[in-house]
Amino acid sequence: MEKKTKVHAEAGRQELVITREFDLPLELLFKAYAEAEIVEQWMGTKVLELENKNHGSWRFETTDPQGNKFGMHGVIHEFIPGQRITRTFEMVNAPFPPQLEFLEFSSSGQGRSALRMHIVFRSVADRDALLKLPFAQGINLAHNRLQEIVNRLK
Repeated sequence: MEKKTKVHAEAGRQELVITREFDLPLELLFKAYAEAEIVEQWMGTKVLELENKNHGSWRFETTDPQGNKFGMHGVIHEFIPGQRITRTFEMVNAPFPPQLEFLEFSSSGQGRSALRMHIVFRSVADRDALLKLPFAQGINLAHNRLQEIVNRLK
C-alpha cells in the first residue's frame, strides 16, 4: 500500500518535514486537528484537554490493548484557524524530550488541502531514535483514518 504521508528526514539535521495531500476541503482538514471529538476518532486517543488558542494547552491519553496508559501533552504557542498551529509535543514517561511542531494547512484547490508538519527535535540522535520506531507507518495510518472519518463529515 502506498504511503500518502511523506516523511522527509535530511541526514545530520534535527528535524522532520511531513507532508500529506487530503481529498478534503481546507476547513475540514483543519477541523480534524482542532475539534476534540474528531481528534479522538482518527488518533484513537482520549482528548483530556484541547485549548485552541495562543498559549493554550493540550493533553491526550492513549490506552494500549494491555490497558497501559500513555500520555501526551504540550502548549499551543500559535493558533490561526485554517492556517497554522504551532505547539510543543511531549510524551509522558517516554525517552524522548519535548519537540516543537509547526503545522501548516493550505488549500490545494478543487476541494483538496495539504498539511505540512515541520518538527524540530532537541538533537539529531533524538530524531533518529524516533525514526527507528514505526513512526512513518503510524502517521500514515493515522492520516488515512483522518481522511476516512472526515469524509463522513463532507
